[in-house]
Amino acid sequence: QVDLVESGGGLVQAGGSLRLSCAASGSILSFSLMEWYRQPPGKQRELVVSIRRDGTTNYVDSVKGRFTISRDWTKNTVNLQMNSLKPEDTDLYYCHTETPNGRNYWGQGTQVTVSS
Repeated sequence: QVDLVESGGGLVQAGGSLRLSCAASGSILSFSLMEWYRQPPGKQRELVVSIRRDGTTNYVDSVKGRFTISRDWTKNTVNLQMNSLKPEDTDLYYCHTETPNGRNYWGQGTQVTVSS
């Protein structure tokens, strides 16, 4: 069992910044990958960015150059720095991980709202 807890969401004006954090109960070094997803109400979740154990990252085109994922091993967290936010970024953001044995774990989500 892995517990993931997101934090850092909130309200911000367009062009502003937020920093999301995902705290994991297990060692992030043991996970196959860590990811941030976002989900509009009534729609499917979409991948924002993933980072593999070797550090390889993959960003959705709409956030490239604006969002940056990073890992902090001292705190066992994965962070998402979100700059130049747009109203289109308004969503519920989830932390997700997949373990080497194929098990998936999700956080409860943190709300990001960007006003125009």
